[in-house]
Amino acid sequence: MVAVLLPLLAAVTLTAPPAAAATRAAVPTAALTEVTNFGTNPSNLRMYLYVPAGVTAHPAVVVAVHYCTGSGPAMYNGTEWAQLADTYGFVVIYPSVTRASKCFDVSSPQALKRGGGSDPVGIKSMIDWVTRTYSADTGKIFATGISSGAMMTNVLLGDYPDVFAAGAAFSGVPFGCFATTDGSEWNSACANGTVTHTPREWGDLVRGAYPGYTGRRPRMQLWHGTDDATLRYPNFGEEIKQWTDVLGVGQTPAATDTPASGWTRTRYGSTGDQAPVEAISLQGVGHNLYTYGMASRALTFFGLGTSGPAPQPQPGACRVTATTSAWSTGLTGSVTVTNTGTTTINGWQLGFTLPAGQTITNGWGATYAPSSGAVTATNASYDGTIAPNASVSIGYQANHTGNSAAPAAFTLNGTACTSS
Repeated sequence: MVAVLLPLLAAVTLTAPPAAAATRAAVPTAALTEVTNFGTNPSNLRMYLYVPAGVTAHPAVVVAVHYCTGSGPAMYNGTEWAQLADTYGFVVIYPSVTRASKCFDVSSPQALKRGGGSDPVGIKSMIDWVTRTYSADTGKIFATGISSGAMMTNVLLGDYPDVFAAGAAFSGVPFGCFATTDGSEWNSACANGTVTHTPREWGDLVRGAYPGYTGRRPRMQLWHGTDDATLRYPNFGEEIKQWTDVLGVGQTPAATDTPASGWTRTRYGSTGDQAPVEAISLQGVGHNLYTYGMASRALTFFGLGTSGPAPQPQPGACRVTATTSAWSTGLTGSVTVTNTGTTTINGWQLGFTLPAGQTITNGWGATYAPSSGAVTATNASYDGTIAPNASVSIGYQANHTGNSAAPAAFTLNGTACTSS
């Protein structure tokens, strides 16, 4: 097979510590351990497991799936999932491919059907083994992966919606996009971003993996770099179309913000940290986008820890005063937000719509995205806390084409505020 997916960062190719074999008995803690004889395994995957010394009763389970040319031990060494497990007490499964390409099967008809065979069946057997051995919480099983592993994350959530609570896919493609019928592992049309469907068509591919299933569907977090030359950026938009349809939420973001420089995060279906679909676009970043710290953000999306962006508590009530001071083609806007509720707000996003023709050129007290239309202002590091009856003031400078009015309506963390 051609060299398909680029290797990850050099850090991910470090040599793993020796792995000891294990049977159904509980494995050693605080060490990467290989588990054998874990169940049905049609594609001869290997199973590596990390159990922290402080594993909780009925732990959550994270399945961390490697990239092409990688392995379970490389994923263990190159990501911080094991360190996060030490902090929060969950168990991490690292599946490992044995076929020559070291890519997961996300192409064959067997892989794209629940119980159809190939890699998804082996990974499901690993989860079952951990659930039996550690009495894991079956409501807190999650999948995450990079590149080929991101594609497998999409596949796992499609094949086994009743197993997973959520997934986080770093540089992937939609479920079914890589499908082939000739035995090939590679789909150039999908990789190049030329496979497009309507949201309903993408959603039907997922629903077709488990016909007749009407239960809850797992939430999905998606990550992609705009300069990805391996699995090109249009796949990101197609994934969003697919999972918003599967989860029955609109295509228009409920919230948009910039959690880090060059990042654009959109949330669909709700504005909080556990929205049904969350998508993070990284401007100017290529295929190897994963860096330390991103797993903490995925963990927050999963709801397993407090690392990453702070949750957004809903205020009991809020009041906003907004004014503008204009000149020929520009203006400054001043906005004061008052917490009129009875509980402290720790972390906030203020939503409002700029009048037509206005475009923000800079701001203070918050970050603003996008620069026109429906804008979300996200607190700065120094003004994220608003005590009851306290206020914060923010502002922005904007260009205008004639209408210099202030916005008339505001929401704070999704709750409508009164205006004065």
